[in-house]
Amino acid sequence: MSGLAFSGYLLSAIGALVLGGWLATHRARLGMASGTAAVALGLTALWSVSVIAYGDSAVTGRLLYSLASLAWLWMLYRLFVQDGRHASVAPIRPVVAALAFVELLQIAVALAVPGLNDAAAADPLQHVANALRLLFCSGALVLVHNLYVGASSPNRTSMRWPAAALALLWAYDLNYYTVAYLGGEIPEALDGLRGFVPLAMLGLLVLGAMAKDGQQVFRPSRSFAFQSFSLLLIGAYFLVMVVAYEGLAAIGGDFVRLVQIAFVAAASAVALIVLPSRRLRRWLRVTTIKHLFQHRYDYREEWLRFTRTMGRAGPGASPLPERVVQAVADITDSPGGLLLTPAEDAGLTLEARWQWPAPHVPAPALGEAAARFFAEAEFILDLDQWRAGKAEGVPEGAIPGWIADEPDAWAMVPLLHYERLLGVVALARPPHARKLDWEDFDLLRVVGRQLASYLAEQASQDALGEAQRFDEFNRRIAFVMHDIKNLASQLALLARNAEKHAENPEFRADMLVTLKNSSEKLNALLTRLGRYGAQGHEPVHPVEIAPLLRRIAERYRAQHEVTVLEAVHCSVQAQPEALEQALVHLVQNAVEASGENQPVMLQATRDGNEVVIGVTDSGPGMTPEFVRSRLFKPFHSSKVGGFGIGAFEAREIVRAMGGRLEVESHEGLGSRFAIHLPLAEAAELIRTMQKTTEKVA
Repeated sequence: MSGLAFSGYLLSAIGALVLGGWLATHRARLGMASGTAAVALGLTALWSVSVIAYGDSAVTGRLLYSLASLAWLWMLYRLFVQDGRHASVAPIRPVVAALAFVELLQIAVALAVPGLNDAAAADPLQHVANALRLLFCSGALVLVHNLYVGASSPNRTSMRWPAAALALLWAYDLNYYTVAYLGGEIPEALDGLRGFVPLAMLGLLVLGAMAKDGQQVFRPSRSFAFQSFSLLLIGAYFLVMVVAYEGLAAIGGDFVRLVQIAFVAAASAVALIVLPSRRLRRWLRVTTIKHLFQHRYDYREEWLRFTRTMGRAGPGASPLPERVVQAVADITDSPGGLLLTPAEDAGLTLEARWQWPAPHVPAPALGEAAARFFAEAEFILDLDQWRAGKAEGVPEGAIPGWIADEPDAWAMVPLLHYERLLGVVALARPPHARKLDWEDFDLLRVVGRQLASYLAEQASQDALGEAQRFDEFNRRIAFVMHDIKNLASQLALLARNAEKHAENPEFRADMLVTLKNSSEKLNALLTRLGRYGAQGHEPVHPVEIAPLLRRIAERYRAQHEVTVLEAVHCSVQAQPEALEQALVHLVQNAVEASGENQPVMLQATRDGNEVVIGVTDSGPGMTPEFVRSRLFKPFHSSKVGGFGIGAFEAREIVRAMGGRLEVESHEGLGSRFAIHLPLAEAAELIRTMQKTTEKVA
């Protein structure tokens, strides 16, 4: 017996004893067939030991193999009994009985052969034994097939692996004894592999025994399958190398020796270049998941990764909008993406980017039509299908040109919270792009709603924090007003007392002037503070722009250089004090941002029916992220100890007067704030037309 055959029989004996003992103590694993399977495994183990000790042709081995075959046949019947159909299928018992009878004849022949001293008389009996074995294997295979096909769907799943194990055993025996019957001798290779057949059966029986409730327990993870597939490819690569190398060696010759060395060097170079490739690994992963798993996603792993990404916190963690993009991109293996959130003009604007390849994203990223489409349809858009004209239901003009023309834009996922659109994630094209299917849509839809809840929670927290800061600011203002009021009263009293002490006429005059000016300034401050936030209720009327700009520049003459470059002579519809207050806020911010020798420039130009008042500085400028997300948010200031109220209040004042405030800033160059207000004539004409329309209606 060869070493390979010895190893096969030995391993089969050990494995059969272990599995048989386990089934004997865990009878629920194979139901009514567990006990019979344990007996059959025990007999198979004894047969393997007998073959090792006495050889395959010994009577002991033949008897044990026949007994094991009868036990396997009885196990098959017991498996079928579990289905309950044996009571209504009468022919099944005669078939089982006929196969058992054939196997009993096999035992009789095995006992008769050793008693014949004449080899010429023993050979025909051996020929009959082989024929009986062929008859048994053929009938058993037909029985396995019919019983499995006729089983009910729930029981078919539990019978799958035991039936496969028996089919493997009898299919190998059918081929084994066919060769023996026709040729009279068994090839050594076929004989050596026979010991491994029970070992393969054990693996299938283990799968069947570990099945529970009709579901297979052994489910390799995607990482395990990917690594196994990778090892398989590596093994195949080395096998090809060995075969090619040995094939070249068989040719012989000095030139062939050189070709061998060149082949090994080239193959090694290819391995070093190809195997570490990320592109190859991604292809292997996609191929493995596509062909080895029913579902594309390992939902447990995806959810754990999603939770880790969104739960990441701390000083070094990415902001929540970036983590939102990363969470969606990780699911589809996308290398980057954008988060577009609703803007004030009902469109969508850029909120965050994560490894997005294109450098430029327009300010209005998506229009109102696109926002309405994603909000109402909750449509996950495959841009490749849309470009090919296969995406139905997308309204004309919903997708802007910058996305349509961007080759790296691959998909768009809406984020909805209680049917309200909180954002859209645009995904970059993965290295191995594919068509999105129902499983992608379902998972991305669920993830989108979960991410929308994160964004809604952050917005609620920001609003609550802003309200709390406003409350604190209002309390501070109340304290300031109280202190200033007391100071104003004291100064007024001092002025009245000073009038009674006129020892020095000049001192008295100076004191009176100083006290009166201070009192007037403080009272004016009180009046303005008491009117804080109420500018929208004051009437508007024409205000001359040029004198207003010169007056503000004169106010800052002793503090910083403020230059009026150009000021058209025209009037705007505004609230004088409120407009002056908004300009003072912007000029003060510009002065604080500028150096000593960097003047602040004021400019007023006419643009159609509007006047544009510009405040320009040459300071360090602001980042696009600061302008987009923090400039007009109260209590977000780039100055140490600043309240961050100035720009916010200026914008609200201008809006209350029917205008708008725009900003343009470049890091290292400076910033320009532009107030757009309607001309007095145009505003009066619009008001007259509105009144006429209301009367007609």
